[in-house]
Amino acid sequence: MDNRMILLSGAIFMALAVLLGAFGAHALKTNLSPEMMQVYKTGIEYQFYHALGLLLIGLIGFQIQSKYIKWSGTLISIGIIIFCGSLYILALSGFEWIGAITPIGGLSFVAGWVCLILAIRDR
Repeated sequence: MDNRMILLSGAIFMALAVLLGAFGAHALKTNLSPEMMQVYKTGIEYQFYHALGLLLIGLIGFQIQSKYIKWSGTLISIGIIIFCGSLYILALSGFEWIGAITPIGGLSFVAGWVCLILAIRDR
């Protein structure tokens, strides 16, 4: 991912987080159990945090030229899809087995942040 694509991904994930958050607050509040609503909200929160992170990483990438910036953006995007996506699917479907892939998304988040650390360190 180049810096523009990282920024674009961050903006898209932010817009989706707002839409999914509003959907959860209005359409799902009465249809999900409190436990599943909390699972859904966790997905929204992590999507917001990491979408903001993508915007930051994209901006940093204009100042620091490093392959690790590209990996950071890619891994965090993958993390949003796997971690948050699996929580949304779990909350909406009740398929508990999908929760088994959630940690893969979490590891992708961590790897993305470690890549940012490496990019900054190598500057």
